[in-house]
Amino acid sequence: MRIFQFWFIFLLFVFFFCPNAQRMARAFTGTYGINYGRIADNIPSPDEVVTLLRAAKIKNVRIYNAEQSVLKAFKGTGLELVVGLPNEFVKEMSANADHALTWVKDNVMAFLPDTNIVGIAVGNEVLGGSDYDLAVALLGAVKNIHNATKKLGIDDSVQITTAHSQAVFANSFPPSSCIFKDGVAQLMKPLLEFFSQIGSPFCLNAYPFLAYTYNPDKIDINYALFQKNEGIDDEKTDLHYDNLLDAQIDAAYVALENAGFKNMEVIITETGWASHGDQNEPAATPKNAGMYNYNLRKRLAQRKGTPLRPKRKLKAYIFALFNENSKPGALSEKNYGLFKADGSISYDIGFQGLKSSSASSSFLSFKVFQPILF
Repeated sequence: MRIFQFWFIFLLFVFFFCPNAQRMARAFTGTYGINYGRIADNIPSPDEVVTLLRAAKIKNVRIYNAEQSVLKAFKGTGLELVVGLPNEFVKEMSANADHALTWVKDNVMAFLPDTNIVGIAVGNEVLGGSDYDLAVALLGAVKNIHNATKKLGIDDSVQITTAHSQAVFANSFPPSSCIFKDGVAQLMKPLLEFFSQIGSPFCLNAYPFLAYTYNPDKIDINYALFQKNEGIDDEKTDLHYDNLLDAQIDAAYVALENAGFKNMEVIITETGWASHGDQNEPAATPKNAGMYNYNLRKRLAQRKGTPLRPKRKLKAYIFALFNENSKPGALSEKNYGLFKADGSISYDIGFQGLKSSSASSSFLSFKVFQPILF
């Protein structure tokens, strides 16, 4: 009885006298989310997208800007939305706190609470990129956007993040050897310190598809696709990895630990597999894309962690909802969608499209995966 009283008093103390304990927003409440990219001229309307997401029972959604038509369509749906502040605005938001406040007022506060905006992603893959001035501006933009949410009284419900590519790492294989690159570390550490203060996770865009495409002679494709394989052993930690994504995530955890942030959570903000590609991307096929996304969906439904962090359940936003015909770059960039531009499925992993499709699970040796509310 005394033990119960002690813990009850302790919890009351934490709640009322430790403000960070009660005011850390959480933008990702499930395990399975989706990136809703819109670089296309032929995809379904935002209202149709809401219908699609509800039918698929996907509630965690990321968009790359604050498109008004999307924010209005999500009104009253209960879907949890993270909006993006595009890279082209990062320098402006860093230089002018008033502009940051106006942006948050116009693009977030104006739609709350009817549209369930739970996060703001400030820039995407800024650190590790080629624009040094943009990288230097990131921390200031993050702070100004966060301070704007505080002034508006929504900092306890809207989480601030930024997503990183794997270009921020050096020596990521085996996972236990991973560190941040020299040119990145000096900018990364103060950013991590701020995110640690406000309770934000480390957001990572991780693509086994790209790792395999660049190193097909070194990586077993079954290891990249969550299929049966010999896996790899990390001799330093004595941990075994049976899939590449887990290894990529644990490499990030090691880099964070080496930088002094052992307790920071890693969330996957982008991962996926292209269904079509250029001649130098032979692994970009509907069969491989279906296999990766089906197995990833099963993996996330297990609600388990990685070998290095077994008690911290993995969370991932899939890239992407639709094929996007206007994206620049390789053909694969246009073909990551779980759904085609007309709303039909790209391949069968258990979701229903807006329209019937010729896509069939006949090329996959598994039963249709039953829908799960993530």
